[in-house]
Amino acid sequence: MGRDIDVTEFTREDRTRYREKVKANLAALRQLVESGRFETGRRMVGVEMEVYVTDPDGNAAPINAKLLDRIASADFQTELAQFNIEFDLKPRRLAGRCFSGIEDELRRSLDYAHERAETLDARVMIIGILPTLTDFDVTEQNLSANPRSKGLNDTILAQRGEDILIRIEGDEVLETTANSIVFEAACTSMQLHLQVDPHEFAMYWNAAQVLSAPLVAAAANSPFFLGKQLHHETRIALFEQATDTRTEELATQGVRPRVWFGEKWLREGMFELFDENVRYFPALLPLCDEEDPFQELRAGNVPRLPELTLHNGTIYRWNRPVYEVSRGRPHMRIENRVLPAGPTVPDSVANTALYYGLLNGLASRRPHAWDEMSFETARDNFFAASRHGLGAKFYWPRVSREVPATELLLRHLLPLARDGLLDWGVDEAEIDTYLGIIEQRALTGQNGATWQIWTWRRLVEEHDLDRPEAARELVRRYQKLSFEGTPVHTWPLES
Repeated sequence: MGRDIDVTEFTREDRTRYREKVKANLAALRQLVESGRFETGRRMVGVEMEVYVTDPDGNAAPINAKLLDRIASADFQTELAQFNIEFDLKPRRLAGRCFSGIEDELRRSLDYAHERAETLDARVMIIGILPTLTDFDVTEQNLSANPRSKGLNDTILAQRGEDILIRIEGDEVLETTANSIVFEAACTSMQLHLQVDPHEFAMYWNAAQVLSAPLVAAAANSPFFLGKQLHHETRIALFEQATDTRTEELATQGVRPRVWFGEKWLREGMFELFDENVRYFPALLPLCDEEDPFQELRAGNVPRLPELTLHNGTIYRWNRPVYEVSRGRPHMRIENRVLPAGPTVPDSVANTALYYGLLNGLASRRPHAWDEMSFETARDNFFAASRHGLGAKFYWPRVSREVPATELLLRHLLPLARDGLLDWGVDEAEIDTYLGIIEQRALTGQNGATWQIWTWRRLVEEHDLDRPEAARELVRRYQKLSFEGTPVHTWPLES
């Protein structure tokens, strides 16, 4: 979750000092790794879930401050917009019946948030992008009332120097401009963390990059934005454009975007990513802490590296490195950010099982997929998945032709994920349950995106509803089915 701040205006001196402290943090991080101080051998996982807050008719309800007061739990926090909240689950070992534990905790947290929301005549729901959002919802007035949101908004717009152009070409075309970064808040996700040993970081990060495409294809749940049918996972394009600090000219010159798939496989390790942070990205929130990392090291302590972690948190890689100190020991995690929220708790847990299983399956197989696939191919696969979901086609190692996403999942990736989970000691019944949900999605061709698209078209074309009312009815049906919790591949396609 994002670090809170209490300053939103910065001087040139602030930025210079901050840059030097980020570099010092990076040098201290190298010392920690080289001296063997990192915690290793603990395969811990964590989950964060972003949630929409709506009124009874399915419209965005900008009341997160009131709702968080009613929830009164440190596990729940504000998000960028007033119609979102976020909560995280306790870390747990990736073994045994871990996925049913994740399901139980997700359901308890959502039920509690929903119960508290009802006291405000509101609802909560897990969905990638709320179909009822309007231009009036994604304006600066709906930024959450905290300094971090304002600081990010002001700094991104100042660096860009002009309004943000949003253009997404899908089944329909959306072209609009934004004078704030609230469009980013339309994109709610489920973020997955895995603690990895520093010397294995490159292997698992590369694997996470490779599997991001089929993961998005299987889980797509964001086909609508501002009344337009766009990509199956519109979050990807929208998030990339909504926080872009580059003008058109800078993008043409090759300046890197803040939301980034990347440009190469890692060959040496996590320092390649942190080095890129320093070389390519100016600070958005140049806040300096009093900590002297070298003094902490000399005293035998573990530095928190606050400047490095804050800077890293404003560079939105789809697979991002995370440094943290826990129980007095530093550790590294990979944070996967490609998944939308929803549609149901079992679907969300099935997505986690697919992710962690493929992560180990790809890391364990030799030769590695990234040794047989160009980075550009992995990136092209990722964007094809965001556009077409389960209808995407991928280039894949050892497959002599372009392969449909459903065939790749059924014939190649689900068996690989199963082997990966078994190797990590996950209970076999758990594997059957959650990967079985993914299998049925692939067999039926129905995930959150395809269900929403089909239902929308029926409402507009056969029931002759106008677009705003069709969106409200779509959300009402979605909320009911999501709350009931049967996996999305079983949802009825009502006429």
